[in-house]
Amino acid sequence: MSASDGPLLVLGIGNVLLRDEGVGVQVIRELEALAERGELELPPDTELLDGGTLGLDLLPRISDARALLLVDAIDLRDEPGTMRILRGPDIQGALSGHVSPHQVGIGDLIAAARLMGTLPDAVILVGVQPLEIAVGLELSPPVLAALPRAVDAAIGAIAELGRSDPGAADPDPTMAGAVPTAATG
Repeated sequence: MSASDGPLLVLGIGNVLLRDEGVGVQVIRELEALAERGELELPPDTELLDGGTLGLDLLPRISDARALLLVDAIDLRDEPGTMRILRGPDIQGALSGHVSPHQVGIGDLIAAARLMGTLPDAVILVGVQPLEIAVGLELSPPVLAALPRAVDAAIGAIAELGRSDPGAADPDPTMAGAVPTAATG
């Protein structure tokens, strides 16, 4: 179990030098920009982190978290730009392979944290199906089109994880979760 008094860790994973593989990092950058402009109010002790390609070096950060939101390009075996929100056992099933063969995937990271007993109880994954993993700085058109949906999904997941009982219905959307203060899309 992770620290119950630790941060809500929002972790974008990926290599921005490999086009769509960087979508998780791009979502983190968008969330940071919204927060800086005052268009997004994050729950107390929320940490937005560009995890880049740090792989297993991220284990201490996960170990200190009370809840974890991961955002990454994952092979959903679907159309490029498809976005899904996964929870619980659905996460491990979706992470059986790597998007690119050279990296330690988030499946490995989650498995290592689980093995060490430091994976938070509350974990959500926002995954986007990539089109192209190749050298380049721009997201492919379908993944770029999915970026606003992924940002909105991350905002919703932050709100869910920011509540004292993640997963429970939230009767008041302005409660302790992430609150968009202006249109985000």
